[in-house]
Amino acid sequence: MRAVVTRVERAAVTLRDGAHAGGRRETGRGFLILLGVGREDDEACARKLVDKVLALRVFANAEGKFDRSLLDERGDILLVSQFTLFGSLRGGRRPDFTSAARPEQARALYEMTAAMFSASGLTVKTGEFGASMAVESLNDGPVTLWVDTNLF
Repeated sequence: MRAVVTRVERAAVTLRDGAHAGGRRETGRGFLILLGVGREDDEACARKLVDKVLALRVFANAEGKFDRSLLDERGDILLVSQFTLFGSLRGGRRPDFTSAARPEQARALYEMTAAMFSASGLTVKTGEFGASMAVESLNDGPVTLWVDTNLF
């Protein structure tokens, strides 16, 4: 699994199509997480990613040093499915998405990941899997990290 984790003051998605078009989901201070699921990913990958992200110490303590996690801060999460994180540009300028999971697998792992984040007791909002969405964020810092379960 791959995620782009951005520390935000607030984040939102507005759905552009489907039954919930125009629906808006917003969060406050915390993380905007763009999540990609690869063909080889499974429940163990989801658990590794959730554990790593919840423990990231990227919030400042009283001395201004990164020493606090999202759990310490009781921050919010906006989780958005992003299959393009598995796009390869090795063959040219048009991305090749063959490393991304098929929609059925990706949806199941995306929903499982959302449930794992929710089990932490934090407020978790999600985008709509497979939908066109406008994603907004007011980045804090900026602090943005790339998390790939194949790298740890």
